[in-house]
Amino acid sequence: MGNMIVIRGPRELGYADTEDLALKPGEVRLEMLYSGISAGTQLTLYRGNNPYLTKSFNADLRVFEPADQTKSPYPIPGAWAYEEVGRICELGPGVTQVSEGMVVYGTWGHRTHQVVSEEYCLSHLLPEELDPVLGIYSQMGAIAMNAILDADIHVGETVAVFGQGVPGQIVSQLARLNGADVIAVDRNDYRLNMAKRLGAFKTINSDSCDAGLEIKRMTKGGADKVIEISGSPKALHSAIRSCSYNGKVVCSGFMTLEASGLILGEEFHHNRIQLICSQIENTGPHVRDVWNRIRMEKTIYRLCRENRLDLLSLITHRFAYREAEKALTMLDSSM
Repeated sequence: MGNMIVIRGPRELGYADTEDLALKPGEVRLEMLYSGISAGTQLTLYRGNNPYLTKSFNADLRVFEPADQTKSPYPIPGAWAYEEVGRICELGPGVTQVSEGMVVYGTWGHRTHQVVSEEYCLSHLLPEELDPVLGIYSQMGAIAMNAILDADIHVGETVAVFGQGVPGQIVSQLARLNGADVIAVDRNDYRLNMAKRLGAFKTINSDSCDAGLEIKRMTKGGADKVIEISGSPKALHSAIRSCSYNGKVVCSGFMTLEASGLILGEEFHHNRIQLICSQIENTGPHVRDVWNRIRMEKTIYRLCRENRLDLLSLITHRFAYREAEKALTMLDSSM
């Protein structure tokens, strides 16, 4: 028997047994090594403010509609986690191209075991020379890479990054690798110090000043590109405020609540700001023919292998599997 974490209701976590079924031809069983917690999407499910909990997404029309209120969205199996890495522990009939012990990354939720195809393993093998824990960054790294592609950063530009949590730290490093001078913005000095250590040109604590105005003064006109990845509407307003005339703001944070504090009649309107959404489901039309999800993931791990991207430093806490509630409670109280 295996086991998985489930969200039983708002701020209510539990566990459920799962049956380890016999493997079919071409299948592989993975034993979980690490599962990362998203402080954005997953926390919205834990808190109960994710739109999927109260509405239904019509995939054909790509619009949210009222959900059937007679059915509860809970329990949520696997807690919708998307940062997993496991080791191959069993091979199904006919599997010849992978072997036991290989490390595979992917998205399958907080659970002790997962069955995937051999084909999936071949495209999601973690490079042997990397610490297996880095496998949790496949989706978070791709989210950050997607924001960079949408921002279309050029050498010599100034890029402001609002939000220095894990995805923001990755975005800041990638923007620097693209040749930009990075201004990191956050409310937490620990995160800002980390951003500075990892190469940010300047840091700004948005609780101590008007970050948008400070960036305008610092750059004598505004940042060329701005990436908002905190998920805060107020931060998005400051991001727009900090941007140069005709500049671009990429909104990559997941904003689940009503946008209090976002005022579009001010700098957004008067400075002709381009505002675009960056979302992991796809890449922008300008790069879609050459960039896809797998290439973004592989690029993140290549940069790690070349010591050009530091992801290990971003891990601050590790919890045992049965301490998941402790981990989420800690995140919930600190965000």
